[in-house]
Formats: sequence, structure tokens, C-alpha cells
Amino acid sequence: MIVCSCNVLSDHEVRDVVMFYGSQSLTAHEVYRCLGCSMQYGRCARAIKRILNETLANYAGGRASSSASRPSRPGLDKAA
Repeated sequence: MIVCSCNVLSDHEVRDVVMFYGSQSLTAHEVYRCLGCSMQYGRCARAIKRILNETLANYAGGRASSSASRPSRPGLDKAA
């Protein structure tokens, strides 16, 4: 499902970013940056934050896959 029509971001792409970074806390702005774009109007920020929180809760609960594949957009190099 598309959660940001300005940048054409899907919920799957947001989840991929969260899974790639694991339990590291991310903001909506950081998710946009990781996906190579920026927030335009911010109307989707709540949806992105909700997806972040749900995915982190699933990750912490062990329900998420332990081997997330690298998201398909640029800017997702883990910080050393």
C-alpha cells in the first residue's frame, strides 16, 4: 500500500528500512532520508510512524524475520 503519494513510498519499503536497522530507533524523517527522499507535506508522517512502531513491536516480539533484505532505495548504508 502506498503511504506517501508525494514520494510513492509503500508500507513495505518503510518496513524494510525498519528491519534493516533492527531495534535502532528511527524517526519518520530518517526513514525518508534512508529511502533517498524527503518529507514534502508531512500528511503521511503519522502513518509512517505507526508502521515504524508496529514493525519495531513485531521485531522486539520475535515475530519479524531475523534476516531482512536490503531495501531497494538508495541511502541505506548502516552507520559504522
